Amino acid sequence: MTQETGHRGGIDEQAVLLVAGMADLAVSTLGSALAAVRGLLRRSDTTELAAQAEHDLVARGRLAVDRYAAVPPAHLEVLARHALTRRPADGA
Repeated sequence: MTQETGHRGGIDEQAVLLVAGMADLAVSTLGSALAAVRGLLRRSDTTELAAQAEHDLVARGRLAVDRYAAVPPAHLEVLARHALTRRPADGA
């Protein structure tokens, strides 16, 4: 399945080439990830590394929950509180 420069094959050929490219990318990415995991498993401080990773993930999860679950105060309520704090200074 050779292709000349500038020659565009049919849609079937393009789809096959696209899928082959994505598969090649996935295999190379998976190979890199497996090499990294193998390197981590050879370390002597794997237990401490795993505990630190768990701690970091818990902290990251807490930040994500705080960011998306917290409801900001209503705008008019903030303005009303601000007006109440200014009133005694203005009405003296």
